[in-house]
Amino acid sequence: MPLTKEQVDKIRDELDNCKNPLFFFHDDPDGLCSFLLLYKYKGDGHGVIVKRATPTVDGQFVSKVAEYNADKVFILDIAVVDQEFVDSINVPVIWIDHHQPLELTNTKIFNPRIKNKDDGTPVTYMCHQVVQENIWIAAVGCIGDWYIPDFMDEFKKEYPGMVEMDSKDPGDILFETKLGYLVRIFSFVLKGKTSDVKKCFKVLTRVKEPDEILKQKSSQGKFVYRKFLKINEGYTELIEAGKKCAKDDDELLLYIYNENKMSFSSDLSNELLHRYPKKLIIVGRDKQNEVKMSLRYYKPVRDILKKALIGVEGYGGGHECACGANVKKDDFKRFIESIREQI
Repeated sequence: MPLTKEQVDKIRDELDNCKNPLFFFHDDPDGLCSFLLLYKYKGDGHGVIVKRATPTVDGQFVSKVAEYNADKVFILDIAVVDQEFVDSINVPVIWIDHHQPLELTNTKIFNPRIKNKDDGTPVTYMCHQVVQENIWIAAVGCIGDWYIPDFMDEFKKEYPGMVEMDSKDPGDILFETKLGYLVRIFSFVLKGKTSDVKKCFKVLTRVKEPDEILKQKSSQGKFVYRKFLKINEGYTELIEAGKKCAKDDDELLLYIYNENKMSFSSDLSNELLHRYPKKLIIVGRDKQNEVKMSLRYYKPVRDILKKALIGVEGYGGGHECACGANVKKDDFKRFIESIREQI
């Protein structure tokens, strides 16, 4: 198990012994579901979404702690936390994450990679270990992070019809089942203006069952589903264009779309990897002289990315087989040439 019983008890104790927690979480299904699980358990507090390609909690977020008068801070699925942030607030910080561990003082860190560098278990899974409720939200976050949890059989029994297959491939569940459709809904409602996103995740804190959304059985579910349908129109157009970039004789599928489109790079790259599992997928958004992209591969892509960034103006990183990167437009051709040489 990613968290030991002692760690689970410590996190639960931190939740139980605060009155107004502030939750910072990443803008993807894993981050959102981690927040929802802890918030619903606590029944109080506030959420702040961290909308960045490379998520960081730094000095600019210090004011949020004072704004909400928080007595404790939980940081969920955020790759980087600056010591400056921790030193600038006077409340306890609990950081639950699964990216490359960093050392911080005055911070309680829970990360499975500290003991096992290859353990990237989703933060959602760990939060479910702590709260042991709302299994449907836990399933959404885990599958959204391409991880099949050991409670999947329990989930299937509690919510029949949501996953009607026994595949060991998270991509199959993500793109061929009702649970996967719900993951897409959770992902898409995090897009757009921050004010609109905030409304959506607040509404989601009041949703109790998946059919409230999937079958629009409540006013909250209808609100979330309406936003999803509007955003999904743009995605459908982009995924069809992305499929046309797949060439039989090319192991690289490169798809760059225009900045006037909403950012779907992560979602597009995940689906294209499922459709073309033997290709290295790069989906990028051309914006303000930069190409902001997501990379997916069935082999470790992080090392390929690291070498491709040598000698170019850009940065990137992430998980072993799923990364994000930003490269200046003038260097993009050289960046792609390096990746082609490596594969």
